[in-house]
Amino acid sequence: MSFHKVPKDDTQHQNHLDGAVNILTGNLVEEATRAGLDNHFQRWIEDLKDTNNPDLHQIVVDLQALKAHFGGGTIDKALVSQLLNRLGENTSKAASTAENPNTVQRISSLGQALSAAARQVSTGGQNSPEQDLQQNSAQNS
Repeated sequence: MSFHKVPKDDTQHQNHLDGAVNILTGNLVEEATRAGLDNHFQRWIEDLKDTNNPDLHQIVVDLQALKAHFGGGTIDKALVSQLLNRLGENTSKAASTAENPNTVQRISSLGQALSAAARQVSTGGQNSPEQDLQQNSAQNS
């Protein structure tokens, strides 16, 4: 019996994006101690590789670095904040490359959640990413 890779449809990608936002809007440090975070990172990495878009290479590299860092046990907040910030910026830029409007909206939300998580990590968690997202939404209104 041979297994072949079934291409993911937009709904699967959107579900992965929703899962990413949910993780980032929770307590990221607590989430890092739970089983399964590694699988989430791997799904995001595979989704990005599936797009076969060289413009997304830095996002893949940063996600792999973040995945490896969280798998290492000790969390270097400065490094995690730097990676999350760059991921947020690059993810927000990448939203314009998606074709499906539902996917564009989810990628934009993910970019905002990544940037908010970077701020949370760098400030020691004074605001939750959800609070930062609400503040960003209020400022952009």
